[in-house]
Amino acid sequence: MSAEVCVPCSETTRRKRRPNTHDYLCEPSQHAAPSHEQLSEQLYGDLHLHSPGTPSSPHTLIPALGATKCQAIHRCSSHCVGDDGSLETYSKLSIQAENKVEANKLANNYRFGFRKWKSHVTERPFEDRSEVVKELYSELTSIKPHTGSLVTCGNVVYVFLFGWWVSLAYFLVGILLFLTVTGASYGKLCLKLSRYFLWPFGKAIHQIGNTLRRCCEQVPECECLPEDDNSPILLPSPTEEQLLEQPQQLLYRAGFWYRLPTYVWLLLGYPPLVVIHSLACFFSWILVFTIPVAKMHVRTMSVILLLIPEDVSVSHLSERKQQGQEAKSLLCCYQAVNWYYYKYTVDGINVFAVNLLPLVIIAMIIGYIDKENKYASSDVKFAVAVSSIIPLSYYIGMGIASISAQSNFAVGAVVNASFGSITELTFYITALLRGHQAANPCLQEVVKSTLTGTLLGCTLFIPGVCMIIGGLKHSEQTFNSRSTGVSSALLFISVGGVFAPTLFSKAYGSLVCEACTNSTGGNSTGSGPFVCHNCHYDVLNGTLFHNHVEPLVYTVSALLPAAYIIGLIFTLKTHSHIYDIHVGEGRVTGNHGAVVHWSRWRSLLILVLATVLTSACADLVTENIQPILNQPKVSQYFIGVTVLAMVPEIPEIVNGIQFALYNNISLSLEVGICIAVQVCMIQIPLLVLFNTFYDVGFVLLFSDLHLWASIFSVILTNYIFMDGKSDYFQGTALVVVYFVLLALYYFAPSPAGC
Repeated sequence: MSAEVCVPCSETTRRKRRPNTHDYLCEPSQHAAPSHEQLSEQLYGDLHLHSPGTPSSPHTLIPALGATKCQAIHRCSSHCVGDDGSLETYSKLSIQAENKVEANKLANNYRFGFRKWKSHVTERPFEDRSEVVKELYSELTSIKPHTGSLVTCGNVVYVFLFGWWVSLAYFLVGILLFLTVTGASYGKLCLKLSRYFLWPFGKAIHQIGNTLRRCCEQVPECECLPEDDNSPILLPSPTEEQLLEQPQQLLYRAGFWYRLPTYVWLLLGYPPLVVIHSLACFFSWILVFTIPVAKMHVRTMSVILLLIPEDVSVSHLSERKQQGQEAKSLLCCYQAVNWYYYKYTVDGINVFAVNLLPLVIIAMIIGYIDKENKYASSDVKFAVAVSSIIPLSYYIGMGIASISAQSNFAVGAVVNASFGSITELTFYITALLRGHQAANPCLQEVVKSTLTGTLLGCTLFIPGVCMIIGGLKHSEQTFNSRSTGVSSALLFISVGGVFAPTLFSKAYGSLVCEACTNSTGGNSTGSGPFVCHNCHYDVLNGTLFHNHVEPLVYTVSALLPAAYIIGLIFTLKTHSHIYDIHVGEGRVTGNHGAVVHWSRWRSLLILVLATVLTSACADLVTENIQPILNQPKVSQYFIGVTVLAMVPEIPEIVNGIQFALYNNISLSLEVGICIAVQVCMIQIPLLVLFNTFYDVGFVLLFSDLHLWASIFSVILTNYIFMDGKSDYFQGTALVVVYFVLLALYYFAPSPAGC
């Protein structure tokens, strides 16, 4: 499928021409197709045409699936009429996606109000992927040529982390089986595997052919498995896949279950080894980069240990030719560590999110069962509950992207607006409810600090980190300043609206001070200058709040969602050419149609389940946060601005970094701005609406530190975005300012009354 992106008339892409002039648009050729990794870089690369100073050519090559050839056609159907009557055109690029669903997901990334999602929502054709990716999903069954030394840092680390104790376990089990006399054959197997697991690299475990021939002689209906030398290097051959299903059938037909050593093995040898392999598999999977070790242990306990011991042969690769044609490779590993496993996915979910998912179960158990903190303290419960929100946020993001990619943009906009802020809203509402029930105003201040921290992180930290990482790899990156300007304008409107009641209260509120004394130490009735403490604007008492501030809050809360809807109409309908993305028919890289990881109904079910679990985790966070807030050395402002604000946004930070690495800084910047706009235009009005129907004491008035930090960050971010370029220096400036503001919050005193 192809997706065409129309770049707006800006300083770098706008040019005037006569209506009859034609441009050249490149179409894919039928040869010289690039690799799939190159396709990904093209797919998520910057969609601008030329940087300033780069001469434009009528034969501009456009990313496609193969080599390009140019033919004279109109570049874009969207036009701009200049002041002098000349015609200005929006240049349109053509990019390729594997299927229509992926093209829709890519199109949604460039639409305002949609969550930016990097991961694929469909299964990518395995045969079209790079050799590096194929290696990640191989089952360690095939022997392939290996160049270089096997003594690597990762393999040596394997010996210290796993090899020695797995080898020792096999040695002890082998000695035990030798003592039984009957299980001596399995004892020999354990000794062979003990030497293998101490250093398995460059060795292979085979199933030799004698048992297969004996099976065919004793049981005529048994089919022997021939050797297939033409099997792929990295993928198991069909005969290998059949072989995995055959051992139990062969054992049964050959009378294996009538042998006494079988029961000795299943009672004394196999159970402890399964425990050992399970532990090694668990720890190696958690470490992610050692997943080949996990695959090796799973294959051993599920296949190799269930074979007849006489059929298992362990040999070096140099002895491969001496084993004959009937030997079948069962396990062969060359490296214990592969740094590319950060790309590994399980059903479309990144392996890191999968590994963090058990934290949700742990948080539920220690949070709701151990009420008296006998086994875990409140600090531990708080840390586990906050960490468990990370994988739930990832699953919610995947569900939103899946539904949006399989639906029209109207449904996608509704899903993004409703579920896109569900993680944060569940925490805010839970904290406000618990604070209201406990008559604890500190939790309301924590919620306001979290809202402000999300604004600061999304306008300073996320764009800054993406600029730094993208700039270090690509030196200088350019982005569409016109489309970014729309989001920046909405950010200005939203921040101005959110803090308007605060500015109003400071302009018309009464300054109230406590503990005032004169310079001579007398009371307030004495003469001379006074020294006052804890001065603040009091607007809650009196008619100012009820007659002026509160109506202003409701007015702002109604206008902000209206501005959000207008922004959707502007970018998706009336001025869609700013982001214009057309999905058209093109050459599909896969064999057939798209196979989505999650269907719409499955995505909806996961969204609902993840939302419920997020609510439970948020409840545990607010229940166990009080001991953290009571620490005198850390300001309560700082806890809300950092931990509570940024932990749920970790998946978005990862997405932004990935976009920047693929030279698509436009989406990286949109990631943070989109979240900040949703905080102001959706989340805060919903909190005001919730407080209207169920009064929890939430007042849309922020402290001076929140006010000026947010306004300063928005002004600085818009100034950085003006020129449409980014590099690591600009990113460093944003990150440094972010940490300066964090220092202010760290040393700031806690809110009054907390």
